[in-house]
Amino acid sequence: MKIKLSLLLLTALVSSAGYCQHGKKAIENTFDERESISHFRYLASDELMGRDPIRPEIDAAARYIAEQFWKYGTKEIPGAKGFYQHIPFRLSSPPLKGEVTLGNTLFSQGEDLLVLDGPSLQGSFDLVVVGYGLESDYEGKNVTGKVVVTNVGAPNRLSPSDLFAAGREKTALAKKKGAIGIIEMYNVPTVPWNLVANFLNRPQLTIDNTQGEESIPYIWLRDPSNAQINSIGRGEFSSAKFNIAGKNNRSIIGKNVVAIIEGTDPVLKNEYVMLSAHYDHIGVGRPNAEGDSIYNGARDNAVGTVAIINAARYFAKHPPKRSILLCAWTAEEKGLLGSAYFAENPLVPLNQIIFNLNIDNAGYNDTSIVTVVGLGRTSADTFISEATAAFGLEAISDPSPEQGLYDRSDNVNFARKGIPAPTFSLGFRSFDEEINRHYHQPSDHVDNFDLDYAVLYWKSYILAAEKIANWSERPKWNKGDKYEEVSKSLYGIK
Repeated sequence: MKIKLSLLLLTALVSSAGYCQHGKKAIENTFDERESISHFRYLASDELMGRDPIRPEIDAAARYIAEQFWKYGTKEIPGAKGFYQHIPFRLSSPPLKGEVTLGNTLFSQGEDLLVLDGPSLQGSFDLVVVGYGLESDYEGKNVTGKVVVTNVGAPNRLSPSDLFAAGREKTALAKKKGAIGIIEMYNVPTVPWNLVANFLNRPQLTIDNTQGEESIPYIWLRDPSNAQINSIGRGEFSSAKFNIAGKNNRSIIGKNVVAIIEGTDPVLKNEYVMLSAHYDHIGVGRPNAEGDSIYNGARDNAVGTVAIINAARYFAKHPPKRSILLCAWTAEEKGLLGSAYFAENPLVPLNQIIFNLNIDNAGYNDTSIVTVVGLGRTSADTFISEATAAFGLEAISDPSPEQGLYDRSDNVNFARKGIPAPTFSLGFRSFDEEINRHYHQPSDHVDNFDLDYAVLYWKSYILAAEKIANWSERPKWNKGDKYEEVSKSLYGIK
């Protein structure tokens, strides 16, 4: 009897000792600062040429992340190819010539017209206005062999990421209905056309949902006061002349880097806390005053990618009760494409992903804080605040809501599905000169990054994730949040 009691006591002591190895102390004791900074230096190095999703160096970055996942002992996800989720992309370059004529008005590529996707198109074709181009807008209308004309985006979906996502959906639907092209009239007052044209009059990457079939021409036409779409709707213009020549489209395989770490609780291990960050950046561009043309993206978002790598290292040795889903997204800078593909083609059922602690960054101007875009919207806020405080940092909510940051990062693709999903960002109190100095600039290097702050940021991220993954309750959207109802539907909550 004494032997049995001794064994029970020993087991309890071992379990207690193992439990004590979790939390801040375990993170401090096991964190490898030098290795973390080495990851950081490599991912933001000139050798990776800015991690552009359409350049070959992106594959080297993906391979590097996958190798760390393998080295630390994470598991491959069934349905993935190794540690990769392959994504069918299509790269569509601007046409050599792009013109659309409505009546006596000529619209030209890069000026008041953007051909975003699809093949060349020449000739005169009938036009049909179909509202926002949603399924209900086609009722009673024959669009076979015609070009459909719609408003850009969709009701309550006018953020940049919404415009691209809605455009992909509408183009696919128009093709299914028999249309030979689609024109979206650009009439978004909050995003000036010149900014749109400068950004989009270059090769565009999209998810290829055509299953080997060619897409139809997808066009934006500047129409700030709705004059053109109203004229077409009234029958003043029944057709348009198209002269789109020299379109070049090619297929590319993109890679999300994904892995799992199984939880320890026999029940809660069937639920996942998703830790995510995008690893791509904007590549090579216009040189700055120093002649540097490589946009290294240390802040955006190599620092976030290292956080995911560090989480892999820690949780593989210290698994929490829930399982951990590790996701490094590609093509965020091209329109949140990698995360969008996973959200529509999940390798883990979405209703088993109970939280997404995402990372994205523009930069920082206060090293005493972590700015959590979405803080104040979920029941997990307390754990995030506790985790940052443990490392001497304060968690604050988004100080610049006018920037629409919540809807400009990968987290929104999962929030729309109902998954609570804040973004854990470097500390900023405003989008000021200090942020813009490095944001999407060649100067975004590791050598001008406060590495002591980076270490605290990485550690607090791990602790926040651990606290949420060990919580006995599921995180929820706060009552009245716009994603509360879709979340109840996802998780089957009455």
